[in-house]
Amino acid sequence: MLKEFKDFIMRGNVLDLAIAVIVGGAFGKIVTSLVSDVIMPPIGLVLGQVDFSRLYINLSSTPYASLAEAEKAGAPTINYGVFLNAVIDFLIVAFLVFLLVRAVNRMRKPQPAPTTKECPYCLSTIPIKATRCAHCTSELKAA
Repeated sequence: MLKEFKDFIMRGNVLDLAIAVIVGGAFGKIVTSLVSDVIMPPIGLVLGQVDFSRLYINLSSTPYASLAEAEKAGAPTINYGVFLNAVIDFLIVAFLVFLLVRAVNRMRKPQPAPTTKECPYCLSTIPIKATRCAHCTSELKAA
């Protein structure tokens, strides 16, 4: 059983997946920093000095001056500014993954259409447009 586990782990797909998860986690941190430290401050400035990470709705009857005060007091809040940052994070990551997949798909060579098929009776290779097998003379269904 240990040998089977080692064979499973050493397969290329599992190692590729592990590397992708590690790189994806690091990439996620970069995108989060990009959104919270580079993109959102100018947007907040344009919208009137708004820091999105501090936007919240206080669900308690006690008013608080800031999100930090509300959290410190243990008041229930809806932190929609943090949610907005997360949505923008997701959209940026999704767009970058889209661009990556698109680039990879363009680099792949298109697969040529098959020119031959196998006769279902004698298993010989025949042209794709053939209606009768040249080897066993069986009549074939049109493709």
